[in-house]
Amino acid sequence: YIQACRALMVAAVCLSVFGSILALIGMKCSTIGGSDRTKAKVTCSAGATLIFAGLSSLSACSLYAHKTTSEYFDPTFIAAKYELGTALFIGWAGATLCLVGGSIFCCSITEITKHH
Repeated sequence: YIQACRALMVAAVCLSVFGSILALIGMKCSTIGGSDRTKAKVTCSAGATLIFAGLSSLSACSLYAHKTTSEYFDPTFIAAKYELGTALFIGWAGATLCLVGGSIFCCSITEITKHH
């Protein structure tokens, strides 16, 4: 499960970087991207990418927390027992911020389409 958590976190970081680049392109003040309608689509794509990044990060943190908690309370588990640490809570907070930010980006497309 450690490898799965690692892969999910790497995917989350890559998606976050790609989503942030799309968000920069979709900003109204940038000259890249063309018309407002195109920028709105790019911004919505950035939001969807950030939502997927948040879900990936949330899945990784939750999987690790579940396995750690299961092993901690398992009386037959003999190896070293780990506890939930600060990094896990920071991961959950970061995933929440990605989900909220991505949702805001996705909702911003309705404001643009109402004007046209």
